[in-house]
Amino acid sequence: MSQIEVKANFTVDEAGVIEGIAWPFGSPDRVGDLIELGAFAKAMPPIPMLAFHEQRETVGVWDSIEERPDGLHVKGRLLIEDLPRAREVRAMIRERALSGLSIGFASTKAAPRRGGGRTISALDLLEISVVAVGAHPGARITSAKDYDMTDDTQTPDIAALEAKMTAIEQKADNSALVARLDKLEAKSNRHQGTTEAKDELTAERKAFASYLRHGDKLAEEDRKALNVTSDTQGGFLAPPEMSSEVIRDLIEYSPIRSYASVRNTGADSVIFPTRGDITNAQWVGEMEPHNESTITFGQREVEVHELATFVDISNRLLQDAPIAETEVRAALAEDFGKKEAEAFLWGTGVKMPEGVMVNTAIPEVANGHAANLSTDALIRLMYDLPQAYRSRGAWAMNGTTLGILRTLKDTQGQYIWQTSLQAGQPETILGRPVIEMVDLEDIAANQNPIIYGDFQAYRIVDRLSMSILVDPYSRARERITRIHATRRVGGAVLQPARFRKLRMSTT
Repeated sequence: MSQIEVKANFTVDEAGVIEGIAWPFGSPDRVGDLIELGAFAKAMPPIPMLAFHEQRETVGVWDSIEERPDGLHVKGRLLIEDLPRAREVRAMIRERALSGLSIGFASTKAAPRRGGGRTISALDLLEISVVAVGAHPGARITSAKDYDMTDDTQTPDIAALEAKMTAIEQKADNSALVARLDKLEAKSNRHQGTTEAKDELTAERKAFASYLRHGDKLAEEDRKALNVTSDTQGGFLAPPEMSSEVIRDLIEYSPIRSYASVRNTGADSVIFPTRGDITNAQWVGEMEPHNESTITFGQREVEVHELATFVDISNRLLQDAPIAETEVRAALAEDFGKKEAEAFLWGTGVKMPEGVMVNTAIPEVANGHAANLSTDALIRLMYDLPQAYRSRGAWAMNGTTLGILRTLKDTQGQYIWQTSLQAGQPETILGRPVIEMVDLEDIAANQNPIIYGDFQAYRIVDRLSMSILVDPYSRARERITRIHATRRVGGAVLQPARFRKLRMSTT
């Protein structure tokens, strides 16, 4: 995926609504790339709104994308009610710390331009980020609806202003105003009960909450606020905010997400370029010919697979919960998370992601014993990786293996397990962090209970849209509502050389 920061200008209001031009047509960016009108024809909202192109920095969603003669016009929302990071981004825009938009895309049709760069006539738009400085010199925020961002270089006559204000105050009769303020102050000091102000929900989220409670019997105005899913089973698409929040919640149950490389897509598959080897530079003397380097390139396609589940929730809980969506989201995240965690490790790649443990291209290191963990084997396993990958690596194992490993000592009698002395920092083995993955194998002959490596080499591809079908009839006699959910996700190992697996064997 190419990520290019481009010139853009936009506005943001108090509610976090952003409007702007994500890519102006007619001029190239600093690297010479020119995107033509019509290249964004396949771009369909919702599109994730990120900060600085960081997957973990999802701060909102783009609801409207429109190509016009002057550029790609976009409109979206910072999720300031739900995400502290979104509120921080809005504050940085006001203080001019952020001043541009930048798009993340994969070009599907491009031609080289004279003088460098490309003319891109077709692409897949993956995300639009808020950034500090766009790639084009003219990239900046021109204004904010509730904040004037223009510079005022005029110096007012302070003495004249003070004199004018004093004259106004002396002439004004403020007695009525003071009396009214006293009444308002007295009223504000009265006990108001325990009712707290509730965050305003969007019309779509209100309609979706009504759908969860009542199924197809929702009001017509609520039905119009929802998007119908394309699934044959029917139902509606969950609001973009809920889909994003479910994916964030999955980290609790699928820890590999915290370490893997995660991307969003709107396509059925994503093709990533791969490189077979490196160039072969050589030292040469003056006038000596340069030898040609042979380098091979390939492609790795990561398919997006469908994951479907259902959760049963009591009607009383749906009716009594302040936000039914929250209860449903928590239940779905747990179910989806457990299924994902297993698939990212052991998935066959057929109708499911490819798991890292089933990839046969990942080298194995023998433990030297079929039943007892060896400290020497762990050291060999770690240092079998090239230094560039080893320094970014992490250990992964299940809780049973972790308990056994904590008792191992080195030749000096010191435990190889190192307890973290700083809050928020992970505990380590041989100086590298440990990830507990419950679905990994136990210690047994010819098993792979431990894997070490740079998990950024495992790519997860998410489609944010999630369809929901509410079934209040199947278990109606038990006062249970069954909620079916479908989402799509893919995963695969892009660089097996970044991992090493420990095999419990003598050789």
